[in-house]
Amino acid sequence: MVVNLVIGTQWGDEGKGKVVDYFSKDAYYVVRFQGGNNAGHTIKVGKEVYILHIIPSGVIQGKIGLIGNGVVIDPEILISEIDQLTKKGIKPKILISDRANIIMPYHKILDGAEENLLGNRKIGTTKRGIGPCYSDKIARKGIRAIDLIDKASLSEKLDNIIPIKQKILEIYNIKEKLNKKKILEKYLYYGAFLKKYIASTHIELNNAIKSGKNILLEGAQGTMLDVDYGTYPYTTSSHTIAGGSVIGAGVSPKHFNEIIGIVKAYTTRVGEGPLPTELFDKNGKYLQEKGHEFGTTTSRPRRCGWLDLVVVNHSCMISGVTKLAITKLDVLDGLDEVKICINYNLNGKKIDYFPSKIEDVEKCKPIYKKLKGWKKIDKKSSRFSDLPKEAQDYLKFIEKEVRVPISIVSIGPGRKETIEL
Repeated sequence: MVVNLVIGTQWGDEGKGKVVDYFSKDAYYVVRFQGGNNAGHTIKVGKEVYILHIIPSGVIQGKIGLIGNGVVIDPEILISEIDQLTKKGIKPKILISDRANIIMPYHKILDGAEENLLGNRKIGTTKRGIGPCYSDKIARKGIRAIDLIDKASLSEKLDNIIPIKQKILEIYNIKEKLNKKKILEKYLYYGAFLKKYIASTHIELNNAIKSGKNILLEGAQGTMLDVDYGTYPYTTSSHTIAGGSVIGAGVSPKHFNEIIGIVKAYTTRVGEGPLPTELFDKNGKYLQEKGHEFGTTTSRPRRCGWLDLVVVNHSCMISGVTKLAITKLDVLDGLDEVKICINYNLNGKKIDYFPSKIEDVEKCKPIYKKLKGWKKIDKKSSRFSDLPKEAQDYLKFIEKEVRVPISIVSIGPGRKETIEL
């Protein structure tokens, strides 16, 4: 039995969908352990493109996609994804943790209200109710998947929660009235649809471990959006690091084999918050356009910058990354010179760590290593030696600085446009 974990080492959008799809071929279960439909994973197989927000990417390979207790679920979005996959000829095999918290209508209303109130200090949330749902989970006022198939339990919980939420809406000067009857009917319908998928998934996974089945854990977002180790408060509301998978899936770390950190060959982020290597020149525009850097979930343009190895080292240290997967190397095609950030200058002092204080991060100036660019990567390349020498040097430099071996290199969006090292 092998338990492998795939996580993003930057601000998300590293290409986890493709990498998870690639590694899924050897897995029995593919598991989402945190986040919600604020994530967006894209998989391209031939001419078909699949975009998933909640369902684990491994279902495209015919694997069982397991949605763990650490995920917050919008049932309307989940049902829509199931329908869309079915229409494309894929009947997804999924399991949903009975302990997973459910995004309710008031979560989405409050998410937008808080962002509007913050004005220029907004976090950049996707306004999908993710943060408020996690808040209710921690405050022990959450609705869980198991409640959707128990009318009495759901009704009682709504009786307790809705009056409180209504008062909060009034504080935000929101006139909308929460209709308990309508909410109850709608979510019982969702429960009836999803009932066959709801299970004690942590027991399922631990039984799978005993019987020798391979498990692939799939992270959403990236390390720099982790609520503790990211650019707080400009983060998501869950733990995107390796430790989050233990809690969000119910699998002991003693079973882990490989922790694969995905590194985009340059750096991007969506929304607010500092990005030390951000480019505002023609190179930034080049990366954005050539990399099609627009959010899968939000469609917002992604901010682009050179590869930041301070960030990657920070991520590898926290999660104990054992292998790297480099994505979008081909986007750097055609540049005469490429740069990699190896340190920061903070108030005149060279540092090699990522500061905890957001005001310090905003002051950090990147210290770069300059490397020669290359003209074009042949998309038919199947070996490391097929890459242009300058691209090989780029990858070797990353390995040397991060001190973690590169396992695979993605040179295009297609499943076959991947080089194993």
